Amino acid sequence: MTLIKSISGIRGTIGGSCGDSLTPLDIVKFVSAYSAMLHRSKGDRRLKVVVGRDARISGPMVDEIVCGTLRAFGIDVVNAGLASTPTVEMAVVFEKADGGIILTASHNPKQWNALKLLNEHGEFLNAAEGAELVEIADREGFEYCDVDSLGSYVGKDFTDAHVQAVLAHPLVDAEGIRARGFKVVLDAVNSVGGIVMPRLLEALGVECIRLNCEPTGQFAHNPEPLPSHLVDLCSRVASEKADLGIAVDPDVDRLALVCEDGSFFGEEYTLVSVADYVLSLKPGPTVSNLSSSRALRDVTEAHGCTYTASAVGEVNVTTEMKRTGAVIGGEGNGGVIVPDLHYGRDALIGTALFLSSLVRSGKKVTEVRAGLPQYVISKNRIELSDRSLIEKILEEIKRRYASERITDIDGVKIDFDRERMWVHLRKSNTEPIIRVYSEAADEAAAEKVAADVIDIAKKIIG
Repeated sequence: MTLIKSISGIRGTIGGSCGDSLTPLDIVKFVSAYSAMLHRSKGDRRLKVVVGRDARISGPMVDEIVCGTLRAFGIDVVNAGLASTPTVEMAVVFEKADGGIILTASHNPKQWNALKLLNEHGEFLNAAEGAELVEIADREGFEYCDVDSLGSYVGKDFTDAHVQAVLAHPLVDAEGIRARGFKVVLDAVNSVGGIVMPRLLEALGVECIRLNCEPTGQFAHNPEPLPSHLVDLCSRVASEKADLGIAVDPDVDRLALVCEDGSFFGEEYTLVSVADYVLSLKPGPTVSNLSSSRALRDVTEAHGCTYTASAVGEVNVTTEMKRTGAVIGGEGNGGVIVPDLHYGRDALIGTALFLSSLVRSGKKVTEVRAGLPQYVISKNRIELSDRSLIEKILEEIKRRYASERITDIDGVKIDFDRERMWVHLRKSNTEPIIRVYSEAADEAAAEKVAADVIDIAKKIIG
């Protein structure tokens, strides 16, 4: 059983003992800490929080506890019900709420759930706020309101408002998409994507063939949208002679695409392709995290614009996007962030912009993929029995590669600019390992640079 407190919220497995997993008592404790934080920052006025969830089996149970705890603090609850993560983020702004809580463990298997905590802008808490939350939770000593001051409760569906906001985005060519008459196969892994994505596609006049779209929470396959988990989708796209395939994770903030021939487009290339389209119409800076493909940098510079890398983590990406005034950003896991819609990864706006790019180019999906910079990412790990060796390993890597471009805002990333290649080492927050991601123009080169740094680490480990 596992309970993880991180920049991504409070995440854990359901069942087990308090403090070791996401039990009812742990849920009450952390929602109480969040409520206390809101009261501390907002004063004594009446507060409002939006709550929404994905279709996980544990969702209704967690939802009742979260909403009850908020109301016990005198906070009015607007329950969005089954809603995607980006829908809840936007609902906080629609409602002029003081915060939001999304009940989802993203791509984790069904035994997991999580509390993803939002501020009044519908954005994730930053690292300092997350640390404050944990400190308040550890102290406990909460004071709840009396019976006459309990918070109110109302249910409200925000999906249509989200869809309409996407359709109204100036770079979404809704009329052109309707005119093209696309056929799409959608795999929503039996979660809320099966509700929200068909509504978007139908509003765009897209024929949607549904695969795993019943929001039962019984995930039909591993919910992370990777090639090995999407074999059925790839096969169905080819057999249906569809224009493309779409896969989303359980909370619909990640978007993976399948080409018309059934080949995998590559989750790293979702952001790259959408950015290429956005920059052609609205030039400006871009941002992704250090472990994302160099292809975004190449595309950005080809448009005469500036690319910046952030530390890993969505809130780090959005912070850097605000600093640089980025027009688009995100992460190489299929997360697209379009700031003039909202600062959150959003598969709906990613889908609408990708379809708009197909309308504008007149190309097939395979042709779009072939026209983008070609790279291969290799993902490895270094197992450690002694976490104290992590900093020693990272410092030695920096020393060995001092002649190359080094970034150390999140672990150590070495850019070999002449070879158009990089390797990134960062410690895990949850396991005694160092993650090693590398990228090059071909698989052999990507694996070799990873092997080189792993060999250095093994010599230190002894």
